[in-house]
Amino acid sequence: MRLGVGDDSLALVRTSRLFGARRELVAEARVDVHQPAALAQGLRTLLGGAGCAGWPLSVVLADELARMWQVTPPPQAASPADLEAAAAMRFTSLFGAAPGGWTLAADWQASQPFLAAAVPAPLLESLALAAREARCPLVEVVPQFVAAMNGWRRLRRPGAWFGLVHGQVLTLAAYDGRVLVALRTAVVPPGADRAWLDGHVGRDALRLGLAAPKLLQLCGAAPRAWAGAGKQFACILLDDGTAGEAGAVRLACTGSAA
Repeated sequence: MRLGVGDDSLALVRTSRLFGARRELVAEARVDVHQPAALAQGLRTLLGGAGCAGWPLSVVLADELARMWQVTPPPQAASPADLEAAAAMRFTSLFGAAPGGWTLAADWQASQPFLAAAVPAPLLESLALAAREARCPLVEVVPQFVAAMNGWRRLRRPGAWFGLVHGQVLTLAAYDGRVLVALRTAVVPPGADRAWLDGHVGRDALRLGLAAPKLLQLCGAAPRAWAGAGKQFACILLDDGTAGEAGAVRLACTGSAA
């Protein structure tokens, strides 16, 4: 079972890889996830009425409900505590407050920069409680961008930049070879064409002191016109089978069939 959690909606999808990837929408609900009582009731109704006891549950959060950032490990980092401290310091620098009230996780690496993410602790607790009440083993809770990166990991090419388009927002992971340099987000203007994409990626590369990538791999609701060769780089659209889906349903399916 995969649960998509958006700003104002929930969606529960049953997936299977037997006989080809299949998805079945089980239930949807309109819920203000920023209201703890409304979220708890929405989760209880959605999971309790789905007859999903015993099914493993993966949760995909809208990126705006989480925080993600790149962390450079300190020189000669000697322990997990050193990496955790570096992630917390970077969080404070980027978001203007200490990460109290947030639960942090990361792809901890002592030798190169790594991706970190944080989820509000109350949201995580609500999800864990709802899963326990529904008797669904909670496998993971991840932001959509992380779900996409994990889902496409076998097809991602070394040195290529990776991106996700969801809800008119483009999130890019910029790489220098195999090293993650930064995460960048931007609002995609209406009618953005390939020239806009070329210009945007080129400007981000300049800001980061990098050469423009030779390849950009995009998933999500990216415009079809962006695919193909361009003046600076080629762009591949990774099809996850969610064309036509939107909102929390698309969240739930992210990375499930890659």
